[in-house]
Amino acid sequence: MAFQLSAHTLAAVVYALLGAHYWRAYRSRPLGASPLAAPAAAPHWTSWLLPLGLAAQGIGLYAGLYGIPRNGGPMSFSFALALSLMLWLALAVYWLESFRTRLGGQPLLLFIAALGALAPVLFPQAHPLQRAGSTGFELHFLAAMAAYSLFTLAAIHAVFMSLAERQLHRKDLSPALATLPPLMTMENMLFRMIGAGFLLLTAALVTGVLFSESVFGRPLTFDHKTVFAIASWVIFAGLLVGRRVRGWRGKVALRWTLAGFLLLLLAYVGSRFVAEVILHRPGM
Repeated sequence: MAFQLSAHTLAAVVYALLGAHYWRAYRSRPLGASPLAAPAAAPHWTSWLLPLGLAAQGIGLYAGLYGIPRNGGPMSFSFALALSLMLWLALAVYWLESFRTRLGGQPLLLFIAALGALAPVLFPQAHPLQRAGSTGFELHFLAAMAAYSLFTLAAIHAVFMSLAERQLHRKDLSPALATLPPLMTMENMLFRMIGAGFLLLTAALVTGVLFSESVFGRPLTFDHKTVFAIASWVIFAGLLVGRRVRGWRGKVALRWTLAGFLLLLLAYVGSRFVAEVILHRPGM
């Protein structure tokens, strides 16, 4: 447990330091510089510090889920581990995407990731999942976590887009958003993430239905988690159809993205938070 918490704490410190560095870099631009001008070249140490933080958090997540060394028992899980895992995968995808496209907003994303890394430190209680060894559960779990991560990143991306669009209209772009790519590029990236996340969410729902007995120990029931997840799937399906048929974009796309993400968040992380932190009982 101490090793796991130390790894998460190290990751949070790394993300916070990087976020503070980028924030200072944007704030220190010469007076009168264009709001779209990139800050000075980042020091060499920033290129390896983020992978270090991702590696530390990944090790902490593995220790929390399986134990180090792996004890062979059932996987443990909690709302804090779910939130941390979602944001870790989202940050990893963002980092990999940055090799293809110039991305901005690092301070905001890094500060959010730091809070996610601290979640298992602040709420260390985890509960064993007795059916975690089944193939059905593993497929369901992997698809669900990957989908949640992509939709988390899509929601953060949508917030960046909304803030940037609003500030550009006022001709007052903040330093934290100064290096974002053009809004059209960001919109295309948003729908790529939503499309991939929608396929993974579909896979999570299908595996949940097909393997409900082995995953949950009971036939499929329409509890609040299932209803929220299906409602989120319907919203994202409607958004993709609207984009294809009616060319939805801009504020309409942002609202649908955030609404779908909120429902998806309530479907699992929110319900586990209520069960574990407020009601003090294991959730699933």
